[in-house]
Amino acid sequence: MTAMTQGERPWPAASLKEIEARLCAPGERFEMETVVIRGVPTRTWKNTPPSLPALARIARAAYGSRIFTIYEDERVTYEAWFRATAALALELQRLGVRKRDRVALAMRNLPEWPVAFFAVAAVGAIVVPLNAWWTGGELQYALSHSGTKLLICDAERWDRIEPQLGTLPELELALVSRSRGGLTDCARPLEDVIGSPHDYGKLPDVDLPTIDIHPDDDATIFYTSGTTGKPKGAIGTHRNILSAILSTGYSAMRSVLRRGETPPAPQPKVALTVIPLFHVTACCSGLMGTVAAGNTTIFMRRWDTVTAFEIIQRERVSTTGGVPTIAWQLLEHPDRDKYDLSSLEAIAYGGAPSAPDLVRRIKKELGALPGNGWGMTETSATVTSHGSEDYLNRPDSCGPPVPVSDLKIMSEDASRELAVGEVGELWARGPQIVRGYWNDPEATAATFVDGWVRTGDLARLDEEGFCYIVDRAKDIVIRGGENIYSSEVENILYDHPAVTDAALVGIPHRTLGEEPAAVVHLAPGTTASEEELKEWVRARLASFKVPVRIIFSEETLPRNANGKIMKRELRKLFEEQPARLPADA
Repeated sequence: MTAMTQGERPWPAASLKEIEARLCAPGERFEMETVVIRGVPTRTWKNTPPSLPALARIARAAYGSRIFTIYEDERVTYEAWFRATAALALELQRLGVRKRDRVALAMRNLPEWPVAFFAVAAVGAIVVPLNAWWTGGELQYALSHSGTKLLICDAERWDRIEPQLGTLPELELALVSRSRGGLTDCARPLEDVIGSPHDYGKLPDVDLPTIDIHPDDDATIFYTSGTTGKPKGAIGTHRNILSAILSTGYSAMRSVLRRGETPPAPQPKVALTVIPLFHVTACCSGLMGTVAAGNTTIFMRRWDTVTAFEIIQRERVSTTGGVPTIAWQLLEHPDRDKYDLSSLEAIAYGGAPSAPDLVRRIKKELGALPGNGWGMTETSATVTSHGSEDYLNRPDSCGPPVPVSDLKIMSEDASRELAVGEVGELWARGPQIVRGYWNDPEATAATFVDGWVRTGDLARLDEEGFCYIVDRAKDIVIRGGENIYSSEVENILYDHPAVTDAALVGIPHRTLGEEPAAVVHLAPGTTASEEELKEWVRARLASFKVPVRIIFSEETLPRNANGKIMKRELRKLFEEQPARLPADA
């Protein structure tokens, strides 16, 4: 592989096609090739590592002494991480974990997370990262649905899962990190296998198990909520997740060349990772790129703006972001000027709507380059990317697709492709598209068509291929990067004995993008307060799904001729009624 280095002749600002021709030329780092994936010829990055364990071995050999993860006072090098990963992988084999077995991973961002993730993949098993914010019931569903054999979790998640064990006959063992003692017979401390992060470097120097793993073998099941209210497990392959490495690298290089600058020599970066690793954005686009480049990633126990300032100053953080909320809080905190934030080079985010003003302020006030992109669980994160001047000039776009990916806009009935500028359903294809949903052939057939994924987003493309998300065909609210499927919350509201009609909509929020709000109609002769209904939802779903406002309608909710609730009309109610109505209206 080759790359331009410092001192070469600067490029003039170039078109997307000119940049692609240069960067993707034969012999270059971003060279492409066509391979057949499940019967469909597909453009891929030629230099993508063949598997997750292959990537781990490459990183150890190239970056052994560099710091990989930082969490509070725990600093883990690439060599120490690899030793812990190998020790855990060998123990998983001893415990009987085999290829295609499902091993779930449920914990906050900790140094143990990438150890467990790569160890499971190294034995050919399928990693099932679970949303650490889920309630016990939500965790139970995913564990049962995936048929998880072994669970690796932290103590907080174990406290939620343990009461559900009677409904999980396939779960044989849990390895619990940072436990406080008192584990049951089917659980043991993870530290018994790999010690604490301080001790990883003292573990034996052994290699990962030798397992025959193909790029298109299953590697992950990331759960994404469905319009029926039950999460669906998107099955990702090694190729799917590892394609993000070169997609992310290409996007960064393209931004430099679009400005007419000479790409700098590669330098290790330090990222403050505040998005949970159970999201494809943090895992695929973030973690995989970190390991491939030998960068350092810093975890926080929970987001706090002042603590983030301290970390950025102390560790000379170069990149952060994740969702627009983070950028807004960095910009608007009154103590910002007390800290040296000059090391920040880029603040990138996705997963939630963002205001054009945010793009300009990141550049002007922090001196960092703004960036965003579009992807979804079913696309293993990155399909489009948008950075620097392109983003400043088109702040309402999510950027063009990376060269290995294609986008098209289809009519509502999927019968024809629409012209440039027309709005329709966005379809995407490429090597990062997952192969389907776990144990759900009907949803798989409806969503994945000849290598394309039907995204459910309404969008348009311009003449240069830049994508603009106009609306969402699926009933989904994106609150600070977290997906909230309307039907999931609506079904819980319908379960309340007083509610006979309910709808969830997204209402604008300056920093979160959107927040969930509900309109309900009560059965005659019944009463319920706003706080009562909120508590009803909070007891059954993760807290970020609880409506921030509930408006009561005297009439049943407005519907169109097909019987579908007209949610655009309901959103107007929150504009017309900025103050909450009486609780039992």
